Amino acid sequence: MKAIRTRTLLCLFLFPITLYAQVDNAVVPPVVLCYHQVRDWSSRDSKAARDYIVPVERFKQHMSMLHDKGFHVILPTDLLAYQLRQKKIPPNSVLISFDDGTASQYTTALPVLEKYGFKAVFFIMTVTLDRPGYLSRSQILSLKKAGHVIGCHTWDHHKVTSYNSSDWEKQLSRPTQVLSELTGDKIQYFAYPYGIWDTAAITQLRAAGYTAAFQLYGKQDIRYPQYTIRRIIANGHWNGQQLEAAISGISDRKDNPLNH
Repeated sequence: MKAIRTRTLLCLFLFPITLYAQVDNAVVPPVVLCYHQVRDWSSRDSKAARDYIVPVERFKQHMSMLHDKGFHVILPTDLLAYQLRQKKIPPNSVLISFDDGTASQYTTALPVLEKYGFKAVFFIMTVTLDRPGYLSRSQILSLKKAGHVIGCHTWDHHKVTSYNSSDWEKQLSRPTQVLSELTGDKIQYFAYPYGIWDTAAITQLRAAGYTAAFQLYGKQDIRYPQYTIRRIIANGHWNGQQLEAAISGISDRKDNPLNH
């Protein structure tokens, strides 16, 4: 029991998310993972860049670990329904998300997701549509038809905190319309570029009809929990065991492989 309480406190400290599942009297926060590129490193990739580039075998290890350890992969509708007390979510729930719409997410990551029956959220910058190295319109439509969720990541990835009044049309309204027309669905989910947000952005997102928005580094705002859902970067240096440790919220333990 002491070990369970210790793990719970660590989880709450590392992942201050207000969406929780009750398991054996322990509070286990669902975790939202954020991926970018899924490809092998090149000699031109800096050490810092490699945090955001997950090599192919590492990505396979991540997904295999989630499957083998019994994690439940959910989608935003599940997460939000639980938050609104309309639905329970399984213990050890994880949401998988991808930012920027790079081509490797379709050519490399998708077959691995399909192997395990996992669905994910893909946040798209519309400036990159059909450009070399990025997702094409047909690939995005294919993802949607396969049950994955398409979200918006602005037009060209500028921080929302830098926008003036005219920027919202370019960075939010038009991209939302483009993605909605492409998928045939209402676009409900937004990922803040660089994970950075402010209340002005939340006001714009709510006015545009967005249901939720995802950040990276700040605390979740208790006034707007649906618009400040926290994610963690799936680090390209982590193997499956290290990702499991991060999800479990034990990264400050001496025996944690993240510290080795």
